[in-house]
Amino acid sequence: MTESDAQTIAPGQGAAADAPPIRFTSRGDIAAGHLSGEGLEIGALHSPTPVPAHATIRFVDRKPASELRQEYAELVNLNLVEVDIVDDGETLATIADGSQAFIIANHFLEHCEDPIGTIGTHLRKLQPGGVLFYTVPDKRYTFDHRRPLTPLQEMIDDHEQGPARSRRQHYEEWALLTPDVPEGQDLNAFSEWAAGHARKLEEENASIHMHVWTQAEFLQLILHCRTRFGDAFDIEAAVRLGPEFVVVLRKQG
Repeated sequence: MTESDAQTIAPGQGAAADAPPIRFTSRGDIAAGHLSGEGLEIGALHSPTPVPAHATIRFVDRKPASELRQEYAELVNLNLVEVDIVDDGETLATIADGSQAFIIANHFLEHCEDPIGTIGTHLRKLQPGGVLFYTVPDKRYTFDHRRPLTPLQEMIDDHEQGPARSRRQHYEEWALLTPDVPEGQDLNAFSEWAAGHARKLEEENASIHMHVWTQAEFLQLILHCRTRFGDAFDIEAAVRLGPEFVVVLRKQG
């Protein structure tokens, strides 16, 4: 396919179903009831979570804001938070275990190759009684709506055997199923373009939605993690906010 064809079917153009309205609350309302002390937000970009006055937050991202703005054209004219800590949000290698009162990660876990491992790492970084605040998109209301749900067993296998086993599959699904196929487009030619685009994205280690969930499947993942990590946390809240879903997990003392 030509470069202009690729631009025509760029990921993110797929029309999804209308999301349910947000009726009673917001991320900030949920945070106000659960967050206090000193904590982190991973990947806040231009949309940091409002936190209550008795909470102090530092922002973590994999690059400084100036470099993120250069990498993503859609961020050029947006006001990004200043990154306090440059680190990989999946590993948080610069953060001491047991040091944080809370960790916020909105629209982050779906990008993680090993979400089970990431949740386990975040738990280790929390103080006893600390909070994980996660928001994930419901795939039915995003450009992922044509993609198959990620089976729990696949995430377990990725955690136990390493995520390389399924990496190509995720990139191929993304390339093939997130764009709209232009009317009249030859499907064989589109499939060939998608396969090549998937290889390019994998070579670049592009950040895509590795996993797709509705709230039900995401809760299955959370319940699995609770059992796997020895009932190390309680689920304090699980709230739908229109096209996304928030869970609040509190680490046991």
